[in-house]
Amino acid sequence: MAFGKYQRLRRSLVWLTVGGIALSIAYITGCAGTKAYENSPQYSEGKFTNDVVIKGMSFSDGVSSFWKFIFDKPADTVPDKVIPVQALTTEQLLAAPDNTIYRLGHSTILLKLAGEFWMTDPVFSDRASPVQWAGPKRFHQPPISMDELPPIKGVVISHDHYDHLDKHAVRALADKVEQFYTPLGVGDLMIEWGVPVEKVVQMDWWQSVNVAGVRLSATPAQHFSGRGLADGNQRLWASWVFEAQDYKVFFSGDTGYFDGFKEIGNRFGGFDLTLVETGAYNKAWSQVHMMPEESLQAHIDLKGKRMLPIHNGTFDLSLHSWYDPFEQIETLAAAQSVELVTPEMGEAVSLSQPQQTASWWRKLIDIPVQIAAE
Repeated sequence: MAFGKYQRLRRSLVWLTVGGIALSIAYITGCAGTKAYENSPQYSEGKFTNDVVIKGMSFSDGVSSFWKFIFDKPADTVPDKVIPVQALTTEQLLAAPDNTIYRLGHSTILLKLAGEFWMTDPVFSDRASPVQWAGPKRFHQPPISMDELPPIKGVVISHDHYDHLDKHAVRALADKVEQFYTPLGVGDLMIEWGVPVEKVVQMDWWQSVNVAGVRLSATPAQHFSGRGLADGNQRLWASWVFEAQDYKVFFSGDTGYFDGFKEIGNRFGGFDLTLVETGAYNKAWSQVHMMPEESLQAHIDLKGKRMLPIHNGTFDLSLHSWYDPFEQIETLAAAQSVELVTPEMGEAVSLSQPQQTASWWRKLIDIPVQIAAE
């Protein structure tokens, strides 16, 4: 067996053993929750549910996926060149104008709104995994360390999966963050980790709070939850809406495509920017992770002006090449005349002064520009 194939086999086995199996079993089996949220329309018989029945992978699909991860995982699911990152400093962020957004990696976004900083799904660990000696490893370092971050008004969590809820980051940021906003149940877990209870606000879908010139709303998503074998769907999942100074930003978290996007778009009257999951997709789990064409349709349903694809470029979480989400969504967006924003990690994106961004990933792969444009 060639060395490269051996490395891919080893990586796949480790990924599945530590992270993938735990999350997949939590998804397939589910478990009754131990906390009561009877007032939530999303809570039923001890666990949180979607508006539609989510089907777990069949045994044959599970075996097929397992086999592909071990023996047929493409080599290009991980980049062989350095991902470009624009380093950020505390001084740079403090001096930045309002309505500026920075992508720090995966689904971690830093927003400067109404003079304050907000963050989504802060993941700063080297691996999206229960342990740091195995599991999906980062392709790049964050543009700024947690120590260098300025004070943060609010951190917003979409759900409890390891690539969105980083225990180390939550605990390290606790003194720097004024408030954590989570779906129901996720905040309880963070309190168990040592986050002061007064710093945690738990919200159900369609609930809103006004904070220092920002209106934050929890909105529906179609997903699942669980960090191990015995806590499936005991915590809610959500997307989020930021409204500040006449600008509106949508953050999808993780979700399958569903009618809720149209309802969110209608209720909020459209968005200046949508941060939509576009990555870690597969037909076998499309009910909980959108395919690229569904991500674009979600943006259209949301009545978005510009779309920034997230949930890509940082971790190896599926069978597609690491750059496929960018190539796919760029081609689809061009065909639908949708304005796409694809900043490098750490690159500033302005809500008030829209700018073009480059297809940075093409510098790292052997795909000519004209192929993707066909």
